[in-house]
Amino acid sequence: MQLDAAQLVSHAAAPSTDAWRDPLGLLLASTGEGVFGVDLDGLCVFINHAGARMIGFEPGELQGCNMHELTHHSHADGGHYPVEDCPIFNAFRQGLPCRIDSEVFWRRDGTSFPVEYSSHPIVDEGQVRGAVVTFVDITERKRAADALRRAKDELEERVDERTLALATALKQVRELAARSEAVREEERTRIAREVHDELGSLLVALKMDVNWMDKRLSEQESRSAEAAHHMRDHMRCKCQNMSRLIETAVDNVGRIITDLRPSILDHQGLWAALEWQAQEFVQSAELALDWHMDVPDAPEPAEPLAMAVFRIFQEMLSNVGRHARAQWLGVDIVVKGSALRLTVQDNGVGAPAQAFEAAHAYGVMGMRERARHFGGDIHIDSAPGQGTRMCLSVGLPPGDTA
Repeated sequence: MQLDAAQLVSHAAAPSTDAWRDPLGLLLASTGEGVFGVDLDGLCVFINHAGARMIGFEPGELQGCNMHELTHHSHADGGHYPVEDCPIFNAFRQGLPCRIDSEVFWRRDGTSFPVEYSSHPIVDEGQVRGAVVTFVDITERKRAADALRRAKDELEERVDERTLALATALKQVRELAARSEAVREEERTRIAREVHDELGSLLVALKMDVNWMDKRLSEQESRSAEAAHHMRDHMRCKCQNMSRLIETAVDNVGRIITDLRPSILDHQGLWAALEWQAQEFVQSAELALDWHMDVPDAPEPAEPLAMAVFRIFQEMLSNVGRHARAQWLGVDIVVKGSALRLTVQDNGVGAPAQAFEAAHAYGVMGMRERARHFGGDIHIDSAPGQGTRMCLSVGLPPGDTA
């Protein structure tokens, strides 16, 4: 857009009333944008009140002032802005209009504000006479844009964090699943070995004794009375030995079944099962036990939650047995309201906190996954030389009783 200088003042030449005698002046006064004109030397020819106010002056103070030196002399960072690089002046030097929203204007008090401005050459009789510049303070726009950019950056950062957390969690779940499968296979192998080595050998011995008795009974008719009496003594010994083998087999079967699922959990409930497991553990590990359980009138949890709590408790004790090298074990079980808190503490060697967060800490991962499944949490406090404290916190849903 190019404006002829005569056109700028022609509006004032044909007034219809006194109120409209100077329509251009009315336009300049009514707009909220700053508007000023400069000649070929960059000196201010006119400026409206809005423009003068934005840079801290009265319009009359700016007549004949170099507008670049006054309000466009420096970049936003304070660096010098050469006049030969100024797009405003290029509008009349090279006849190039421009629209810029990445620079600042400077106020009278030395402060700056982000501005969007446009500069258009003024042409009179084919000659460039200067330029008209319009500008507006875009501080709020910049602030909103910066806030939007920060929000976008924060959102991207959160998305990256969540993506990393999900990837890490997925990796841990896969590792835990692989570890669980390996443990399951190890348990199957152990049970098969025990059945083969212990029950198998007992049953073979029983079979041999039964075959021996069958053979001797078939020979009984041809023996003398004294030999028969002697044989009965032998058979009585065999029967007693078979009885002992059967009792041992029954004990082994009971132990294997208890390892797979303690019958006390089904018959007497979770609280009795926890105390039984603690007593069994300290007796086997030769530890002193400080036992405390406060579950006044607490209902027995339903089977899935009860089994999860019991397995978590077993894993806590297993950690003490494998790693703690402790002499004392404290167990504290409290039900308050609808919340269960189960704490296992030892006076062993302890470990740094990161040891419980390691990728190979499958026992801890398994406990936490069991707890999370029921909305619970596992909290671990430990330090080298200061023992370890593991605490399970889980809610007991109303009506969740066996």
